[in-house]
Amino acid sequence: MIQRPILLDIPGAFESERLLLRAPQPGDGEALNQAVLESLEELRPWMPWAAEAPTLADSEEVVRRAAARYQAHEDFMLLLWAKESGALVGASGMHRIDWEIPTVEIGYWVRTSMAGQGYITEAVNAVTHFAFTTIGAYRVEIRCDEQNVRSAAVARRASFTLEGVLRNERRNHLTLELRNTMVFARLPHHEVIMKSS
Repeated sequence: MIQRPILLDIPGAFESERLLLRAPQPGDGEALNQAVLESLEELRPWMPWAAEAPTLADSEEVVRRAAARYQAHEDFMLLLWAKESGALVGASGMHRIDWEIPTVEIGYWVRTSMAGQGYITEAVNAVTHFAFTTIGAYRVEIRCDEQNVRSAAVARRASFTLEGVLRNERRNHLTLELRNTMVFARLPHHEVIMKSS
């Protein structure tokens, strides 16, 4: 059990084959704003924060608050940068952290112009590995709306197991209709836990 997670040395960046996964920094708001505005129609049905178009100031505030929370080990938002082009691909991260276990939930989205290229599956695998080896997680979850077929497909491609469906678990932020939530999870291999402990 981790008593004081703030004392952990958690890197602010790591890499996968094509991506640099990095904690937000002041000044990242412009790139984030462009990616969100480009992708708003695809994000709006699933992401409550995408219900309205953000201003540049909104996006800069998001990255600065996220940077502070990362530093405090309260939440780990990660911006996904294509190593070849330097473009912002989207975002992921480890959220709803329970340090008593520890366990995390992974979230993710991809900008519209870069969808369908495997970036998010690559990011999810990298974040999951990071959670097991660096955070010391014993459980990593992905939760998504039952109707979010693309998000569920990412979870399955990343070898997450569907553990169940929470019926009438939340309301859609746009229509207020009751929705079901799919809960996927991955547990670490015994060898990974032994190496990280």
